[in-house]
Amino acid sequence: MIDWRELVKWGAEQKASDVFFKPGSHPAVRVKGQIQLVDGWPELTPQDTEDITRGMLSDREWERFLDYPEKDVGMTIEGVCRLRINIYKERDHIALVMRIIPIVVQTIADLDLPPVLADISMYPQGMVLVTGPTGCGKSTTLAAMIDHVNKNRRAHIVTIEDPIEYVHSDIKGIVSQRAVGIDTASFQDSLKYTMRQSPDVILIGEMRDVETMAVAMQAAETGHLVFSTVHTTSAYDTMERIINMFPPHEKPQICLRLSQSLRAVLSQSLVPRADAVGRAAAMEIMTVTPTIQKLIEEGKTSEMYDVIAEGQHWGMQTKNQALFRLYIDGVIDEETAMFYAGNRTEMRQMIRRFEMEKADEERRQREIERRRARAAAPTAPTQTAPPSAEEGTA
Repeated sequence: MIDWRELVKWGAEQKASDVFFKPGSHPAVRVKGQIQLVDGWPELTPQDTEDITRGMLSDREWERFLDYPEKDVGMTIEGVCRLRINIYKERDHIALVMRIIPIVVQTIADLDLPPVLADISMYPQGMVLVTGPTGCGKSTTLAAMIDHVNKNRRAHIVTIEDPIEYVHSDIKGIVSQRAVGIDTASFQDSLKYTMRQSPDVILIGEMRDVETMAVAMQAAETGHLVFSTVHTTSAYDTMERIINMFPPHEKPQICLRLSQSLRAVLSQSLVPRADAVGRAAAMEIMTVTPTIQKLIEEGKTSEMYDVIAEGQHWGMQTKNQALFRLYIDGVIDEETAMFYAGNRTEMRQMIRRFEMEKADEERRQREIERRRARAAAPTAPTQTAPPSAEEGTA
């Protein structure tokens, strides 16, 4: 059996986000968003991956996995990292993907996230959604926000996760972390009983169904701050996804409830940096201002984009504005900005306008330097002509 812990330790040192174990292939890691096969490790056999799985599951869990071959596991390698492990069947053989999670929770500042996230974290009540595709850093952003609450508010924070990813210690408040399948049967059951545990802040790992969304809205409406995630790519998509979860005859009521309970939607992507050192977060931020609230209530979600684009005073920004800021700061290049843009035509116009203004400014600076150089140049002395013969006679 291969020493998979050593491979994970090596992956953590290489800043890998995931480690892959698949029969018939060499182990692989994902570094800076790219898959790389690991040199020096043998090709895995079905027995290798089964042995790894048996070593981390109890007999009861193993029997359940054989009946239902999908399993999430959370565990810690002391002094190295946390792991969120997904075990699945691939061509009737067991395969595993291990997400590497730092033991130390990074802060909002450490992650170079917009400072407005600290303000959003301290809302007294309401619902905050962090959205984006798999692997975009939603869990890391949420962990940083929970950490900010933990350090600045005397509150009871309850997290419901499948499985537990980042582990939080009690700091200013207390944190109760519950794993679905171990500490509770389901998200719905846990949410039902969480309301009796005197929570102030509730983190729901994922909004998976109508029941979870309904209970989350109810918790937000009754004075709790609720954080969760949705697999959508923008604030507009998030609103559409939630509203369309419910039957058509309930949509007007859902729009009204969302307008009153929602506080912010944060939609992020991780984009490769131009210096090839890691990735940067590009985040669309929608805070529920009175204007946004009215649009949600009336179901006019398609009109939110322009309000977000003009809402810098409230800390809002579109995904394109976030990418453009990274571009002008030199964090990402033009190709990356265009690839991840939500509206490529708009992004192209933003970049071209910036480049034209930059070229004009460079021309103005060169002209100023030329004028300064001419003004600073020494003036040639004026030569006095010798007196003429007539002038001498006179």
